[in-house]
Amino acid sequence: MSISFSRALGNSVQAIDLRLQRAEILSSNLANADTPHFQAKDIDFSTEMQRQHTEMTSQQAQVLFRVPQQIGADGNTVELHTEQAAFANNSQSFQVSLSFLSMQFASMQKAIEGKS
Repeated sequence: MSISFSRALGNSVQAIDLRLQRAEILSSNLANADTPHFQAKDIDFSTEMQRQHTEMTSQQAQVLFRVPQQIGADGNTVELHTEQAAFANNSQSFQVSLSFLSMQFASMQKAIEGKS
């Protein structure tokens, strides 16, 4: 009997991959908070998870421009407080996903070793 890792791990791997992509986007936004005419970007995590689940592949997420509450005088759309909150939330969700994946591996290891 073979083990199907994709079935055993569910969508944890895709979630971690999307969280990494989002962290890169958000950190770019934070790094460019003072860059004139920089347009803040993000991804819609739940939409991307659904898309990747439907298509059964890991792909680059569709990057969207963030709609700011107020555009800076220099045309920059990065709102520091929004980006910091999104980055912190994404980081916490990433840690939860890693913990969940770790528990799944531990369960698989117990099953392989015949432990309950």
